[in-house]
Amino acid sequence: MPKIRTRITELLGIEHPIIQGGMQWVGRAELASAVSNAGGLGILTALTQPTPADLAAEIDRCREMTGKPFGVNLTILPSIAPPPYAEYRQVIIDKGVPVVETAGSNPAEHIPYFHDAGIKVIHKCTSVRHAVSAQQAGVDALSVDGFECAGHPGEDDIPGLVLLPAAAEKLDVPFVASGGIADGRGLAAAMALGAEGINMGTRFLCTEEAPVHRNVKEAIVARDERETELIFRPLKNTSRVARNDVSIEVVEKLNQGAQFEDIRELVRGVRGREVYETGDLNAGIWTCGMVQGIIHDIPTCQELLTRIVDEAVETISDRLAGFVTA
Repeated sequence: MPKIRTRITELLGIEHPIIQGGMQWVGRAELASAVSNAGGLGILTALTQPTPADLAAEIDRCREMTGKPFGVNLTILPSIAPPPYAEYRQVIIDKGVPVVETAGSNPAEHIPYFHDAGIKVIHKCTSVRHAVSAQQAGVDALSVDGFECAGHPGEDDIPGLVLLPAAAEKLDVPFVASGGIADGRGLAAAMALGAEGINMGTRFLCTEEAPVHRNVKEAIVARDERETELIFRPLKNTSRVARNDVSIEVVEKLNQGAQFEDIRELVRGVRGREVYETGDLNAGIWTCGMVQGIIHDIPTCQELLTRIVDEAVETISDRLAGFVTA
């Protein structure tokens, strides 16, 4: 079967232009290694690990599971008591991880350290202006997130059908599309709009190797594209999460004028982690994208990536080509 080669596959040294995005509580060695073994780029999530030493151990564990490239996500967010980003960064460098996915704040402070160590930097962003800023700061590639995505879609509400070609008009470095993609149709569409690969979170959450309770995966399969909530909108820190009792309560309280302190207990990260560990879908907030509406099974990562590439190739070479006449 033909392969898909892009600047992303060449830059990252991977077989398929498919990246598993960093996901809090989920980006662990089991999933990252499975994605990399299947020919994509698996990503460990640095801040899932409570300390830099724990991240070092998780990198070692991932290396025991795969001999292929994988990366680490480092999400940089403003905080009253920020994690020791420099220490996490140094672990990534010391362990010789070849790729870093940054997200959140501008990564300019960290890029020279990573580049001096020969590490490629992919920055995830939700707007063209932020993508251009990151390109100017020297990133090697970008992940452009449309409004459909799980987690933080930004405040502009621009979906991928507009955001991707708008980004393509302004960017010189290669970028991957993120948000709303789960299959080969999405990969083909993303490439038609200017991307050179895809980044998926929710789709990888619903694989056999994802280290979350089976109830979560079966819930994703059962739900449609309407069953998410946008929380924190009045606080200008929007996040797309699964619709459940907790997210509905959070939205209602904020719409009634509540402040963050009023909902802090409801949105504590440890409660979201409990969802993944116990399978209690109403234990807390957990992120999920609109793409759940086109996720219908729980494959292995190998099955998923093979299927996506085969479907993308068929879409491009057969279905779309069939519309062209002399």
